[in-house]
Amino acid sequence: MKLTQLASIAAHPDRVWQVAPHPTLPFLATASADKSSKIISLLNFNTLTTLDGGHKRTVRSVAWKPNTEDEPVLATGSFDYNAGIWRQFEDEATEKKDWQFLVILEGHESEMKRVAWSAGGSFLATCSRDKSVWVWEEMDDDNFETVAVLQDHTQDVKCVAWHPEDVLLASGSYDNNIMLYKEGSDDWVCVKVLEGHESTVWSLEFEPLKSPKYSEERGSRLVSCSDDFTVKIWTRTEQTGLGSGGGQLPSILRGSQPKEEWECTATLPKAHSRSVYSVSWSKVTGRIVSCGGDGKIVVYEEAEDNEWKIVAEVGLAHGAYEINCVAWSTRYDKDKRGENDEIIISSCDDGKVNFWVLDEE
Repeated sequence: MKLTQLASIAAHPDRVWQVAPHPTLPFLATASADKSSKIISLLNFNTLTTLDGGHKRTVRSVAWKPNTEDEPVLATGSFDYNAGIWRQFEDEATEKKDWQFLVILEGHESEMKRVAWSAGGSFLATCSRDKSVWVWEEMDDDNFETVAVLQDHTQDVKCVAWHPEDVLLASGSYDNNIMLYKEGSDDWVCVKVLEGHESTVWSLEFEPLKSPKYSEERGSRLVSCSDDFTVKIWTRTEQTGLGSGGGQLPSILRGSQPKEEWECTATLPKAHSRSVYSVSWSKVTGRIVSCGGDGKIVVYEEAEDNEWKIVAEVGLAHGAYEINCVAWSTRYDKDKRGENDEIIISSCDDGKVNFWVLDEE
């Protein structure tokens, strides 16, 4: 297989930390060191709008709220210690659509590194250089309440990710560990520490439920990448207690706090010679893509259960620059080859966003 560049745009005058395609609409959000986020059309790769004025420093992370197709909602996380919530609305008088900065979420004591919405959109997780993970709950329109401040990590927290179905949160840190959290009977608690990486954990993503490789019988999986040059797969082996999906036992019968058991079931073939900064798991093919400080984009495929192989890679994907983020996205442009056609989107320090297609050679 071969990765071919479909398009490249100069999205920002400064580095682009993250790109986030909307889960159901042809929108891409960016996070940049120029203190702004841009909304880019995935139909033609043109910039639709620039979201600025909400943050005083670098926008480090962006995340789309699920189930908001009519009025899309975007969360931004910044080095100014704050998160912002933006909403697209339609002006009734002009029928034009515009974006509004709705609310700022304050509380962290240092640079915010990542924002992530839970699968149902009820919770927003944020993490920071202050070593903490915060969970915010939207009580009603644009009114958020802090429901948890989790301080289990001993160093800078780099990333957070939610399970696609359960109310289960994962975080990765400069302390080399991955923490898993659930809502207990009284408060949110750390239910499992995943140890195995030998350096900073930069990015995490749970396996999408729609992935053709997803198996309820096997259990949920999580992919992580690290400063130790590796990409690892973790598999759930047991869960009990709250936040485990469907109907639960009454609290009087539940007894102890929720519990999770996970184990590392695969280390993907070594492809990177420097830090691996980002991973993304395709909901269409089950493939994983990674990128890193060596300028490579690498695509992996599961040949058999937990046996992975490299199927494509491209070096110097952004010239001499490190690549900060990669993400799978539905393809929407005029040359798409079917409803399940996908692209890979990458961003880096040169301010450019590149779009890639994976072709059979």
